[in-house]
Amino acid sequence: MAKVIGIGLLGCGTVGTAVAEALTTTANPGLRAGLKLELRRVLVRNARKKRGLNLPAGVLTTEGQTVVTDPKVEIVVELLGGLEPARTLVLAALAAGKHVVTANKYLLAVHGHEIFAAARAANRCVAFEASCGGAIPIIGALLGGLAANDITQLVGIVNGTCNYILTQMTRGGQSYATALAGAQAAGYAEPDPTFDVNGTDSAHKLAVLAALAFGGRVDLASIACRGIDTLQDQDLRYGKELGYICKLLAIADKTAGGVSLQVRPTWVPADHPLANVHGSYNAIMVEGSLCGTALFYGRGAGPKPTASAVLGDVLEVALGVAPARFASLPRLDWQKDLKLVPSGKLTSRNYLRVTVRDVPGVLAKVTRLLGTQKISISAVVQHETNQGQFVPVVIMTHAAPQHQLDTALKAIDQLPEIGAPTVCMPVLG
Repeated sequence: MAKVIGIGLLGCGTVGTAVAEALTTTANPGLRAGLKLELRRVLVRNARKKRGLNLPAGVLTTEGQTVVTDPKVEIVVELLGGLEPARTLVLAALAAGKHVVTANKYLLAVHGHEIFAAARAANRCVAFEASCGGAIPIIGALLGGLAANDITQLVGIVNGTCNYILTQMTRGGQSYATALAGAQAAGYAEPDPTFDVNGTDSAHKLAVLAALAFGGRVDLASIACRGIDTLQDQDLRYGKELGYICKLLAIADKTAGGVSLQVRPTWVPADHPLANVHGSYNAIMVEGSLCGTALFYGRGAGPKPTASAVLGDVLEVALGVAPARFASLPRLDWQKDLKLVPSGKLTSRNYLRVTVRDVPGVLAKVTRLLGTQKISISAVVQHETNQGQFVPVVIMTHAAPQHQLDTALKAIDQLPEIGAPTVCMPVLG
């Protein structure tokens, strides 16, 4: 007879509903492991709301403490999102002797060190595969299969909403507004998509991944972050003409001076593996001292991929795999801060779109100001126009530190022949 494991669910939104449905209306996910996962408590805001779930009477509750202190609940699954009441309830669950599974990257990025310390003190574990990358098993890889490696770089598409929007814009020719509406209709974007499109969600995930890869706590404010909400269609067209595809990338590089962290719309060469990750899919490339380059790919948005990762964590906790791994890996303590490279010292090639009046000598002024900061040019693109108009000139630079580029762009934008602020985007590699 299968061993019964009691599950308490905090939150029943899109992902929570998918988890509850898997536990109650499909073949029980634990059967292949010789277990029966039984949903015993579900925290909701409104217990009268119809959810299309076949739940026994008394399972739904509006009191979080009822879930985390129920003696019949052995594993608490937190899917509330945000910082509170998620933090308070997770800490209460650990204090009550429950293991915790969470998909909450924001919570871990801000309070991970506190939560992991509380779990160790209670001799319990926190499993969080679903926090980064949807169905991609990247957390397990960093803590398990790649644990013997000295990780030197992580580069990833970690937000399925943004990748879907960019795919619709670059391959389908849609406007940003139309692509965003499509992502919301498909269930990839929240009604308020701000955290997705402004890069914040990717920064939260990068903080978690970098902490695991490099063994230290990350201050969110130190991550250079920009989203896709200010992208312009003409830049996507110019990039494509030059042989690049735009992706919102989360990048962590380990250097002699520390770890550099950034989230930015980035030009990726069209023949690069990440350029061919489309729709709601995510992909994360890891560079390790022993494994070389490893690529992890899978669906990164939508309730079912996240539910898959959540239930995988639940099974690993129930089977004792996650508790053993949690207890043996000190890098999960996050008690020290990572040494980070200041954003001004980040170095990359760059795409510049300068809006200039098409008169003799203006391009020479622009290139002189770049040269003053020791920034060399690899390519210039200007389409034929009527002389005297404001026209876009696209300049591709060789690698340069960000602080030198910022100084040059400030001077360029002050020229009387410049008609709009210069657009700047980094180039991968």
